[in-house]
Amino acid sequence: MNSRLSFLAFGHATSLLFLISFVLCVGFDFIFPEHAMYQSWQRLLPGFEWISWKSFLIGMVESYAYGWYVTLIWIPLYNVFSARSAKTEKG
Repeated sequence: MNSRLSFLAFGHATSLLFLISFVLCVGFDFIFPEHAMYQSWQRLLPGFEWISWKSFLIGMVESYAYGWYVTLIWIPLYNVFSARSAKTEKG
């Protein structure tokens, strides 16, 4: 059984999760401005300001990039520990 995770599949899935979350949070801020979270985005995403099209696009690109950052760290760690676990189970 191959328990290795795919960089490509995991990278795109994680990046899209972060991008969709960013877009939903920006929409939430417009609908409920008294509960706005844009200050958090300003701290997490360099160059993001509230709100312009340029800033929104920067936030989308950086959110997607953070997904690949997580992938580049998570997948090798998972694959190493998965391989060790498989060796241990085989005996």
